[in-house]
Amino acid sequence: MRPTTLYPSRRDFLSQLGLGSTGALLASLPALTFAKETAAAKPTWLTSTDPSNDLIWMSATKLAQLIREKKVSARDAVEAHIRRIEQVNPKINAVVQTCFERARTEAKAADEALVAGRIAGPLHGVPFTIKDSFDTAGVISTGGTVGRANYIPAEDATVVARVRAAGAILLGKTNTPEFTLAGGGIPGVSTTANIIYGISKNPWDQQRSTAGSSGGAGAIVTAGGASFDIGSDYGGSIRMPAHNNGCCGLKPTFGRVPRTGHIVDYGGIFDSWQETGPITRRVEDLNLITGIIAGPDYKDAAMIPIPWRDPAAVPLKGLRIGFYAENGVADVTPETVAIVKQAAAHFAGLGCPVQEDFPKAIIMELEEIRSRLSPASGPGLLRLAEKWGTKAISPTILSRAKQDMVSTTELVELLEKQDASRSRLLGWMKNYDIIINPAMPKPAQPINLGDQPNARRPGSSFMGTHNTSGYPAAVVPAGKSPEGLPIGVQLIGQPWMEDKVLAAAAYLETKTGGWQKPPV
Repeated sequence: MRPTTLYPSRRDFLSQLGLGSTGALLASLPALTFAKETAAAKPTWLTSTDPSNDLIWMSATKLAQLIREKKVSARDAVEAHIRRIEQVNPKINAVVQTCFERARTEAKAADEALVAGRIAGPLHGVPFTIKDSFDTAGVISTGGTVGRANYIPAEDATVVARVRAAGAILLGKTNTPEFTLAGGGIPGVSTTANIIYGISKNPWDQQRSTAGSSGGAGAIVTAGGASFDIGSDYGGSIRMPAHNNGCCGLKPTFGRVPRTGHIVDYGGIFDSWQETGPITRRVEDLNLITGIIAGPDYKDAAMIPIPWRDPAAVPLKGLRIGFYAENGVADVTPETVAIVKQAAAHFAGLGCPVQEDFPKAIIMELEEIRSRLSPASGPGLLRLAEKWGTKAISPTILSRAKQDMVSTTELVELLEKQDASRSRLLGWMKNYDIIINPAMPKPAQPINLGDQPNARRPGSSFMGTHNTSGYPAAVVPAGKSPEGLPIGVQLIGQPWMEDKVLAAAAYLETKTGGWQKPPV
């Protein structure tokens, strides 16, 4: 796969977007602004490999390409996605706020600018939605909590500001549980849901879970209502919806993408667990979107200015592949096991060195540490509820807050053990460029199943470990269950090696077909 776009340099592109200052970065952007392209400084736009020809199904990369080439108008793209949202959203309840009229105005401005030879950036005219946990200037942003039911931010979150500055057009907000950490909000509800907007449903089967917390995002992108969305991932909240809904998701390396403007933003003892990244239908868009939203914003202090590398430059045959399909704890379906092993076999067929390997002791220890530390997040969630004036708090948030917390001595000990385990995991990871494992033990489960087979218990999660480690991890659809539900595989890389993760994901996509149209 060729990467989605290439700029003369990342510094040049950030400069073009005006991201050299915090004030410019977080401008509310009531209207799009456009830079005049010159022959001397014109970006090199690389072409898409997506075969889709329908506006609502093609990748964001291809749609942007067609708009730049004036084969499609931004207005046509926006109207097609609005119609699709109006068609499918009553069935899946993924989009919970809309700004259609503003989007139409921005699309008109984008088309007029293009006629005049001006382009905003690599997402010029591309419609998108955004998880409701991110602030959006002028659009209600609840974060799933009742106290913010009518809250309208003055500024966009960093990631929203960046994609809008690159030319993307916001259509609306997608559903998320309260503070992104409430699950379904009510015990026994296993899909993205909250008290304000209710339950989101899977586009493959409306009786099934979208997963969360970026469940609305995964559902509407899969269903063709948005070219892309951006989620947040504290323990799988980008990757689980990608698996359940049958789309692609990337959790970048910790320190890659700012959390500024997210309802649970940065700082605190759980700071390193949370990352922000894209949800798309095609792998090429994971590259495009992350390359735009990555980099320090000089507010989120954990961000590091590591260059974004080109996945097309990765020599696939040289990748060292490790894999494990089971961990001895989770009840992994036979189909999932087979799909993971087939994914590894595809790389063996390339001539890559492939080895089955599972550092069980390290993974189990990290999962146990996560399990013991997690109750300590409860008081912070109650402080958020107080900050926003929420009186009706989700039962699952209250349940988390009531869990017994470890003592100060135990807390310090757990954090020390966490760091030691991270070091051991890094020592194991040096032997591999890519680790392949299940995204989830099972495909999307019924919404009202109650005790979820995919629920976290020590050692059962394939996700949370890599929030703790901070490693980049992508999910790409790779097969189907006997019920016809999508099954994703997870590809994990060494820190800052998203180029290798995305190169491997793109290759796997060519072998499996990747995203497919859902029946909704």
